[in-house]
Amino acid sequence: MAYPSMLGFQDATSPIMEELLHFHDHAMIIVTLISSFVFYTITMMVITKLTYKSMLDSQEMEMVWTALPALILTMVALPSLRILYLMDELNFPNLTVKAVGHQWYWSYEYTDFEQLNFDSYMIPTQDLTPGQFRLLDTDNRMVVPVNSPIRVMVTADDVLHSWATPSLGIKLDAVPGRLNQTALMTSRPGVFYGQCSEICGANHSFMPIVVESIPLDHFEYWTHSMLNNA
Repeated sequence: MAYPSMLGFQDATSPIMEELLHFHDHAMIIVTLISSFVFYTITMMVITKLTYKSMLDSQEMEMVWTALPALILTMVALPSLRILYLMDELNFPNLTVKAVGHQWYWSYEYTDFEQLNFDSYMIPTQDLTPGQFRLLDTDNRMVVPVNSPIRVMVTADDVLHSWATPSLGIKLDAVPGRLNQTALMTSRPGVFYGQCSEICGANHSFMPIVVESIPLDHFEYWTHSMLNNA
């Protein structure tokens, strides 16, 4: 999860987020090289007044400074498109979870079960227990099995919302009357926090998201207990 003065990304918890981190490093290398070259050129122009009066035109140089940016853009675009298609890849998910945004809470429906659905509200500050996080913890968590492909469908009941969990590499718009979907697979057990990332009204900052990833046998026990209490 995030902590004060954090400048980098949260620890990756899904294959998609790992791919996004690799792409970020790849893009930052290219940006750093371009910035260094531009800074060097400007510095040399200021210091030495770079001029070459004997060269009035050069087709070779024009070809280079036209082709090189196109090559660099291709080096950035191809990995980006690969990740974009990976994020939409849904191959036989083991579980489907539907998240519905409301003003100002989330509700979850496990569509593979008949009566497994619940609302998830932020825990008020005065009700927090030791170990819980202010403005982040909820009374009911979205529980998923670890290392299992999951389909997450997101929609909204009233206004625009956005279901975002940074460590999972997911940010999906919740649009009233429309279902958006994405793939989710956690690579390790844990509790992962997110928040609504679309301004949706007065209490927009008070509708957090908590995803808990647990082993499959624990998930089966959780589903049985939830169904028995329904």
